[in-house]
Amino acid sequence: MKRLALFAALALSACSGIPAAARHDLLGMERSDLIACAGVPDNREALPDGEVLQWRQDQPVQGPFTLKGPLSLELDLGGHGTCHFVARLRQGHVAQVEYTGPSGTLLGPYSACRPLVLACEQRANQMLERE
Repeated sequence: MKRLALFAALALSACSGIPAAARHDLLGMERSDLIACAGVPDNREALPDGEVLQWRQDQPVQGPFTLKGPLSLELDLGGHGTCHFVARLRQGHVAQVEYTGPSGTLLGPYSACRPLVLACEQRANQMLERE
């Protein structure tokens, strides 16, 4: 039972851990690399000192755990939320990463953001391993 609880805790922390790690791991990433891993941004705003790019996850993210009981009783232990991944760039490099939207779920405060940043977080880790 303790192992199951430990596994559940690790699995839940991984869902919110990736967006939290991406907040610092993506800093310094080049614009072209960011777009290659995150895709074409949904919005772009030019600023005097750079630009802001935004990716939107407006479809509610469904969680991995649903318990069904008698009388059509359902308990969803996964994430239900949306996320906007916002990256501020200066001189063509990521200077700041933020998240907006109702992404606070049972899986963590940024679990709905995981699909938006997963590929970029993996790319950032690969780049660190090469160095």
